[in-house]
Amino acid sequence: MDSVKKTALYDEHVLAGGKIIDFAGWALPVQYEGLVEEHEVVRNAAGMFDVSHMGEVEVTGKDAFAFVQNLVTNDVATLEDHQILYGMMCYEHGGVVDDLLVYKFDQEHFYLVINASNVEKDFAWMVEQSKGYDLKLENLSDEVSEIALQGPLAQEILQKISDVDLSTIKFFYCNRNVTIEGVKCLVSRTGYTGEDGFEIYADHEGIVKVWRKLLEVGKDQGLKPAGLGCRDTLRFEAALPLYGHEIDQSITPLEAGLGFFVKLAKDNFIGKDALVEQKAKGLPRKTVGLEMEKGIPRQGYEVLAEGEVIGVITTGYFSPTLKKNIALALVDAKYGEMGSSLSVQVRKKVFPATVISKRFYQKNYKK
Repeated sequence: MDSVKKTALYDEHVLAGGKIIDFAGWALPVQYEGLVEEHEVVRNAAGMFDVSHMGEVEVTGKDAFAFVQNLVTNDVATLEDHQILYGMMCYEHGGVVDDLLVYKFDQEHFYLVINASNVEKDFAWMVEQSKGYDLKLENLSDEVSEIALQGPLAQEILQKISDVDLSTIKFFYCNRNVTIEGVKCLVSRTGYTGEDGFEIYADHEGIVKVWRKLLEVGKDQGLKPAGLGCRDTLRFEAALPLYGHEIDQSITPLEAGLGFFVKLAKDNFIGKDALVEQKAKGLPRKTVGLEMEKGIPRQGYEVLAEGEVIGVITTGYFSPTLKKNIALALVDAKYGEMGSSLSVQVRKKVFPATVISKRFYQKNYKK
């Protein structure tokens, strides 16, 4: 673990008994008390994650809007100041460079939040695509720490130590000037769990103060630190994609079922032509939900129809909330009809699987 990066909260995780693993080159806790316990505390009260490994890129200048609009699949023109949208950066062939959040501070100032495993690749891609635009790109990833406070009690707990009325921060909006425990923070009503919650950005020293104080004031309401293990089960139940699973350079957003975030009516964005063509021809593959009575599906397991391999599991678990074996799978489109009977190769055995809705869990966002 000596060669991996440590977040500003590393010592807090060790003190709290976190089981530290190497995740995308970062020493982060996979769990503290246990995955299921932490999963349930987020669904029922509130949990707090260290997500300081995420990347942040600032875009400023006269052409900032035009550049970001061309960079991502979603329509940045719909954003108000301090509003956020989810989208993807695509290659010309339609595969995904990364998915990201786009924060609009104003027409000449954007803040892009990208995945930890892709920071260097993403930033290099942005620099290449920025040629010809009048703007400044700055990779702030090493300067910014971030925590995610998620769950139905998140607002109530955070409000105790915030100087801003958090009810004024709507879903997928942010406030750049929130003081928490004397620390100036960027706070957004976003998350990756399917629950209401906030993501809090601050400098390294400040984030430690915020983390400690939140655990102190939230203790009586059940707030606990949560690890990467339940972060994955929570996002999966809410059918939220993860780069390297549901999307990557070989999977298009349309195949991943993320067409809502791809605005083909936009004038242009990188990869648009390929995606327009793919939609016109018909998708060769589609992402579906699967349910299994027996056998737990895992990423990489083959999906079969009549003994032939027709797809692969992208994420699969025994769902802590639903108490079922479920999965997301990328399959040949003709086998993706709801109710279709398929099977999954689980090690040396084959178990039946049924195509179901990907809406495994009803999201509880505060609109």
